[in-house]
Amino acid sequence: MKKLLLLLLCASLSASAQSSLPYTTARAHSHNDYEQPVPFYTAYYQHFGSVEADVFAQDDSLYVSHETAGISDARTLSRLYLDPLAGLIRKNKGALYTGDKQELQLLIDLKTSAASTMPILVRELRRYEDILAPKGPVRIVLSGNTPSPAEFDNFPAYIFYDGRPEVAYTPAQLAHVGLISQAFSKYTRWNGKGVLTAPDKAAITGVITRVHALGKPVRFWATPDHVNAWKMLMNLGIDYINTDHVEELGAYLRARPQAEFTFSQPYATYKPAYRNNDVRTEVKHVILLIGDGMGLAQIYAGLTANRGQLNLAKFLNIGFSKTNASDSYITDSAAGGTAMATGKKTRNRAIGVDTNLVAVPNLPEKLKKHGIRSAVISAGSITDATPAAFYAHQPYREMEKEIAHDFLKSSVDILIGGGKSVFESEKMADSLRARSVKFSGQWDDLAKMKAPFVLLDDAKTVSVQKGRGEFLIPALQKAYQELHTGRPGSFIMAEGAQIDYGGHANVVSYVVSEMTDFDQAVGEAMRLADSDGKTLVIVTADHETGGLTLLDGDLQKGYVDGHFSTNDHTAIMVPVFAYGPHSLDFRGTYENTEIYEKILAILTRYSKK
Repeated sequence: MKKLLLLLLCASLSASAQSSLPYTTARAHSHNDYEQPVPFYTAYYQHFGSVEADVFAQDDSLYVSHETAGISDARTLSRLYLDPLAGLIRKNKGALYTGDKQELQLLIDLKTSAASTMPILVRELRRYEDILAPKGPVRIVLSGNTPSPAEFDNFPAYIFYDGRPEVAYTPAQLAHVGLISQAFSKYTRWNGKGVLTAPDKAAITGVITRVHALGKPVRFWATPDHVNAWKMLMNLGIDYINTDHVEELGAYLRARPQAEFTFSQPYATYKPAYRNNDVRTEVKHVILLIGDGMGLAQIYAGLTANRGQLNLAKFLNIGFSKTNASDSYITDSAAGGTAMATGKKTRNRAIGVDTNLVAVPNLPEKLKKHGIRSAVISAGSITDATPAAFYAHQPYREMEKEIAHDFLKSSVDILIGGGKSVFESEKMADSLRARSVKFSGQWDDLAKMKAPFVLLDDAKTVSVQKGRGEFLIPALQKAYQELHTGRPGSFIMAEGAQIDYGGHANVVSYVVSEMTDFDQAVGEAMRLADSDGKTLVIVTADHETGGLTLLDGDLQKGYVDGHFSTNDHTAIMVPVFAYGPHSLDFRGTYENTEIYEKILAILTRYSKK
């Protein structure tokens, strides 16, 4: 009796531990695994925790097949599953995988009667007893035409059974139950789209709760089998996700650590005064904030993370920008940045030139003729594509040394960001000082710098997650302070560069932490606009990165679950937010080149007064 209680306690602890574990491929079940193009090995190399094989007893052998017509001498239980498992476990010195304690559940669905199948199965499994639980890492669980619960004790201890939630097992019988399964359709007709109805969800969670109370893992068969359904099943707490799409589910589950994020430091958003927001009065200063790679999904991910609040969500005047390059449906940052900086569409990879690779004037150059000074800020390298488009003219974005030298001829008064290593390798500091431009490679020098100046500190432009701390806000404040007074006007471009980096990396936490950091700079820009009533703030993106979709989230907890369709840019339109006088001009849908045209027209119009 003590041994039975100990077995039940261990089973309960094991199931409880499994239900609280994160979802990895160890919690995936390859349904009808033998129908995969490469049975067993496809699931094994995805590190699945469970595989299923239908078995027929015939001519004193066990054949793996969906029906008797598919029986073949090459497809026996031993050849497809037991021999490969034994060989791999020997190779890995008793483990499924080297240095890993993962177990594999081999769910054997008996298609022929227990009376005819069990003697053959017991004889067959005896040869592999050393790899079978509790001695080894392979747990045999029988389903289908199993012996009755009253007969469980008649078979070896390394054979476990797939129970049913509606069956009342005795404690002795329950000790032999390794899994409890049921048809999903018994509780719901949900097809995997949308959400479960409240009664259906209650029925399913009720089953899961009862099974877990017994200390057993739970599985449902015939569940919807696609990404949205997998997420819902995980939310329900099902222990094994049933699939016929082994590689797809494997990739999805491996990406879980990069897909989920809970923002732990929500911030208060700015309360806008909307000073001159819906009127076309004088504009002396323009702040253009570019969230590189920022699409609507990135924005809403940030809003979700910050508990439903975002500075961007308080803008009243919103438009959409079409981002294609001259030579491609999908732009890169070089062509996207050039379109906004020069008003010209160009080829991907080109900086500050037209489609013929001929230099075209950018906003700082055009505005300088009117006495309007400019600043360029980036939370990444200042020689990267987007910021470079506002001061350089080169046929290829990779030409960072040439881009750096272009700054010596530019009309930009203030340059703040990373890229110190490039400037130093080209010995730019002396050339800048010769032109009366101050240079520093130390962030701590920001407060004492006076325009014109260049401040580049690579250590200060790491990601938020790596400890960047405050960067965009103090950089923006400094540039605004230096350029705001005693002049006809100013133009500041500040880039949240690393929203894009997170999209390329397909890491939701990276995207969200950069998005929320950028949004705090947006709030500061709104405050600056309200402080004088003559500052126009425009917030947009050069393109969207990652094809991000949001599969789940919690506005109260700041939890975001995202899924990426690519590790590159996409072609979707990006929003344009505007705040302050003339913000109405940015409503509608237009080419990204129109952002340049609108800014130039507004600033030069009032510089003449």
